[in-house]
Amino acid sequence: MTRGNQRDKDREKAQKKLAQQNKGKKTDGVSHTKRAESDAEIMRAKQAAKAAAAAAGGSSTAGASTAAKK
Repeated sequence: MTRGNQRDKDREKAQKKLAQQNKGKKTDGVSHTKRAESDAEIMRAKQAAKAAAAAAGGSSTAGASTAAKK
């Protein structure tokens, strides 16, 4: 009662699917916490730049909508 080569085909299919899932993931050796800290620092810099632009009179979508409500 063997299934022929079905088991081998299923294994190949599973390996191919796993390889496809892991294709876009970054594995550069940076730990999760270090990556989170780095991303947080980048976001803080972006927020500071946006706040500076808003203070200088630049248009921002969030600032314009809150200013219109006041």
